[in-house]
Amino acid sequence: MQPQIPFTRDLVLIGGGHAHALVLLRWGMAPLPGTRLTVIDPNPTAPYTGMLPGLIAGHYPREALEIDLVQLARHAGARLILGRVTGIDRTARRIAVPGRPALRYDVASIDIGITSDLPDLPGFAEHATAAKPLGDYAERWARFMAAGPAAGPVVVLGGGLAGVELALASVHRLRQAGAQTAVTLVEQAAEALPGIGRGARAALLRHLARAGVTLLTGARALRIEADGVVLADGRRLPSAFTLAATGARPHPWLAETGLALTDGFVDVGPTLRSVTDAAIFAVGDCAHLTHAPRPKAGVFAVRAAPVLFDNLRDALTGRPARAYRPQRDYLKLVSTGARRAVADKWGLPLDGRLLWRWKDRIDLRFMRMFHDLPAMPARALPVPVTIGVREEMEGRKPLCGGCGAKLGPGALAGALAGLPPPARADVLSGPGDDAAVLAVGGVTQVLTTDHLRAFCDDPFLMARIAATHALGDVWAMGAAPQALLVLVTLPAASERLQADMLAEIMAAAGGVAQAAGAEIVGGHTSVGAELTIGFTVTGLAGRVVAKGGARPGDALILTKPIGSGTVMAAEMQRAAPGRAVAAAWASMTRPLGPAAAVLAPAAHAMTDVTGFGLAGHLMEMMRAAGTAATLDLAAVPLLPGAEALAAAGHASTIAPANRAALGDAVVLPDTPRAALLVDPQTGGGLLAAVPEGRAGELLAALLALGEDAAIIGRVNDGPPRITVVGVG
Repeated sequence: MQPQIPFTRDLVLIGGGHAHALVLLRWGMAPLPGTRLTVIDPNPTAPYTGMLPGLIAGHYPREALEIDLVQLARHAGARLILGRVTGIDRTARRIAVPGRPALRYDVASIDIGITSDLPDLPGFAEHATAAKPLGDYAERWARFMAAGPAAGPVVVLGGGLAGVELALASVHRLRQAGAQTAVTLVEQAAEALPGIGRGARAALLRHLARAGVTLLTGARALRIEADGVVLADGRRLPSAFTLAATGARPHPWLAETGLALTDGFVDVGPTLRSVTDAAIFAVGDCAHLTHAPRPKAGVFAVRAAPVLFDNLRDALTGRPARAYRPQRDYLKLVSTGARRAVADKWGLPLDGRLLWRWKDRIDLRFMRMFHDLPAMPARALPVPVTIGVREEMEGRKPLCGGCGAKLGPGALAGALAGLPPPARADVLSGPGDDAAVLAVGGVTQVLTTDHLRAFCDDPFLMARIAATHALGDVWAMGAAPQALLVLVTLPAASERLQADMLAEIMAAAGGVAQAAGAEIVGGHTSVGAELTIGFTVTGLAGRVVAKGGARPGDALILTKPIGSGTVMAAEMQRAAPGRAVAAAWASMTRPLGPAAAVLAPAAHAMTDVTGFGLAGHLMEMMRAAGTAATLDLAAVPLLPGAEALAAAGHASTIAPANRAALGDAVVLPDTPRAALLVDPQTGGGLLAAVPEGRAGELLAALLALGEDAAIIGRVNDGPPRITVVGVG
């Protein structure tokens, strides 16, 4: 067997801009062995700026202009960290991301774009929206349009290309919605549209006039109010939606890096390296090309991407870099709202629908690269192989991580069936409940263990998920977490990188333990083929809440949505939308302690929903209590995207075993929603049987805590079985 190639260097991409997206795309086809690639961005998707006016005008859905960083990172074999970088310590070679330990880099690249907010303008932060970053703008615009034709007037600050384009797009969208809303474009300079050809400028001014946009030049905003913009000359413009598209402003934290900057943008030379620090590259709008200054335009980032890709690899392999020579001029295609565009290059203006179609084709072709990621070739089997191997491998999906990688309930039940009941008086429970119950010096202690095979490449996030998941058994029994032992298998890497991984894991686990009121008291490490994180957990209980106490008439409360196994299985296939994956990660790291504090004092029975799925764990409760249950399928909360992914055929590898273990005690409808009842959950919610008379009160308390909880059924008389209703 060939030894696994260890990671020895860290390459960190700060930001999911266009150039970095193209680097990730290429990296997936030609990775560099030994390099651990990381991309950091606050959002799971990155918008393509060229299609933003089309989104505002209503020509495209939001998904059409989003680069899915979760899928792209999976394609590239990179770890994705959803966070906002706030600084770089160049001496220690560490990147600051609030909420987690600083990340080490050997080589880093910055592609964070620009912002168009106006922090020094009074009232802006409270009452206005910046065109960049784009995500917040798109969400606020969608809410504004949802208010209907009477939403109110719009004011756009900034009379450059971006401001004109977005003003025209806004008018078109409003007119399509039947609104005659006034749109005003405010430019501080004496003339709008600087920096473009005379003919193109004249054409765009005609479009503004035809669309009814009021253009105010030589006008400066003095402050923003909730319902208007006050100008320096005393005029007040009514506004229900105020947008700033005033040009390029650098992200403030760059000024603290010690890098050479021009107007706040990182100075780079021909190889795209910082002129100050050869370990740092910068590209796109956040960079200043000292050898060939150019305006802020996405075309330069796109053209620089192949050079950046080569030079990053060269920096990691010790080879000389090549130079990037940007073009002198570029074609500007400016959309004008109603599927028309104006072109500007070499001073020659063109105007019309054909230009918009041309722009549309260019934009869609660019986005197809990310929406239709190239299929990676399947790993060929060696020749020869033992009889049966080829048949066993055909059609097999990659093994899921998390709870999806566990043995099915049937195999586990068979293994436990032969164990004798406890013989010691201080062992108060046998196999079958969430945790062992022990009598220790007059105190009731619960003891459990759990470990997870990693399903993401971020050790910090994986440790948070694993710790929250392992503590679930303690919380499910109504106990207070006491102590944790950490069990870690690290993948092959240099000693320095392994030390970093372990430090991230311990920081994450320590944060979860501290928030739960517990202590980490030790653990064990080893090196293996892949990252695996586990915990042994103890807790102290005054009253143990077991699985078997459910009573007929009890209401069933679930505290978290289900579907994480399906979302993670689809993510491994690069099929899960990034927003769905981010929502699943957030759910899996939400601790059960606050919900347990509400439910445990009232619950007759409680468990956490994990590897056997909601139906499997509910069935465990019914068998332990000798009761039946009615489950309202329509009331079960689902993670975003989970039902659609189930409908597309995605499922965790353990789901068939979970369904088989239910036998004929549960008849599941053949629907995607019902399929999620056997979906294994990692870091799933609590399932509690509570007195029916208190269910409403308890649910209200959970909702007040921010839990996505629901009453999903009730306990009935009868032999153990589950009747599924609410199928629709």
